Amino acid sequence: MGEEVEAQEFSRADRTRHREKVRRCLDVFARMLREARFDTDDPMTGLEVELNLVDERGDPALRSSEVLDAVADPDFQTELGQFNIEINVAPARLRERGLSGFEESLRRSLNAAEQHSADLGTHLVMIGILPTLDHGHMTAASLSPNPRYHLLSEQILGARGEDITLAITGPERLATTADSIVPEAACTSTQLHVQTSPALFASYWNASQAISAIQLALGANAPFLLGKELWRETRIPLFEQATDTRGEELKAQGVRPRVWFGERWITSVFDLFEENVRYFPALLPVTDADEDPLQVLEGGGTPNLAELRLHNGTVYRWNRPVYDIAGGVPHLRVENRVLPAGPTVVDTMANAALYFGLVRALAEHERPLWSQMSFSAAEENFHLAARHGIDAQVYWPGVGQVRATELVLRRLLPLAREGLAAWGVDAAESDRLLDIIEQRCLTGTNGAEWFVRRMHGRADQDRFDALRATLLDYRDRMHSNEPVHTWD
Repeated sequence: MGEEVEAQEFSRADRTRHREKVRRCLDVFARMLREARFDTDDPMTGLEVELNLVDERGDPALRSSEVLDAVADPDFQTELGQFNIEINVAPARLRERGLSGFEESLRRSLNAAEQHSADLGTHLVMIGILPTLDHGHMTAASLSPNPRYHLLSEQILGARGEDITLAITGPERLATTADSIVPEAACTSTQLHVQTSPALFASYWNASQAISAIQLALGANAPFLLGKELWRETRIPLFEQATDTRGEELKAQGVRPRVWFGERWITSVFDLFEENVRYFPALLPVTDADEDPLQVLEGGGTPNLAELRLHNGTVYRWNRPVYDIAGGVPHLRVENRVLPAGPTVVDTMANAALYFGLVRALAEHERPLWSQMSFSAAEENFHLAARHGIDAQVYWPGVGQVRATELVLRRLLPLAREGLAAWGVDAAESDRLLDIIEQRCLTGTNGAEWFVRRMHGRADQDRFDALRATLLDYRDRMHSNEPVHTWD
């Protein structure tokens, strides 16, 4: 989705040509995997955070272009909505103080961006869904002006043949429709990247899938949407519904959704790319006529595989496979897209430490967790954690049904420490961040729980007045960089 495309219309011939090119790219990718032409020596990790823009009252500020011009930092980029921007933090190696480096870089960049945006009467907020969004913001007028977003919206709505339906039931119920994919822009996430070799990719992806429910339970931070209290991580059902290209008939036929947890453990990264090509028609059938990937490969070069990469970017797996090139050398990454943004930078880094530690420990364990757990159990855990947040109960091999917090305290925190040590993370750095996770479990407080409790204390107020006041309280504490479990 990050690829630049121009506004255009697609003919049947365009789609036929694109399908052929994507399949040729897939064949070349398979050959590359066999011939081990990948950077695997010293894996990097990465971090992206999506941010919301609000005005002085806490309402959405549709000013992303102005804010980006004022910030003038290439690390900040447009996102789908005019009330969003994204920051990409430079990749790092965890053994080289990567976690502390991420934290320092993110705080420095966000503080500078906040200063510039404040001059425009606009402020940055890290939260999974901006709670002050109203129905008036859910129109095509809120899309960023970049042509790729409007084109993507047209293609998704065209594939559906009808408006997007949003139906989410939690403590309250939301039922509405949208005539564009702007509801997707309401989903602001933290994306963690971990580079791995082709041989280990399946283990890292399977491990990421298995622990995604734990990430959601502890990190939930999106309890309100359009004035309604819904799931603790409403971002999950909202994203699934906002980009769904299927009408009711296709759902009934079992056609796979574009936002997808998946349906099986994998044995190779090729499984995922091949499924994407086999199951999902192209949303953006843009073809690069200048590159013949096979010719480039046989000439000793590294093919861009542009069509395959663009197509992969429009299949929204919660753990997405990424093929990329750095310094002329290709590499593979797992892009972990499970977590919401926020509440603070230090909370974000605690979430990152838990993920990087657990995924390393489980991926390289002598007895794979996924050999003891059905894929359907992992998927059920995922949606239970999104619905219930820190109170979620999940299934875990050897334990059965257990509270996610108890599982983390008894079993997963020690594993995460082992994994971080294997990455070469200093013990003091590891302990500082994982202690935040421990305290979240002991206090039963993450971003969603804090926000809901605060809102329940304002139950006698107008709902949107209470949401604005609570969001402003949240924003003040976000800038303190004190972890959310310590907030009053």
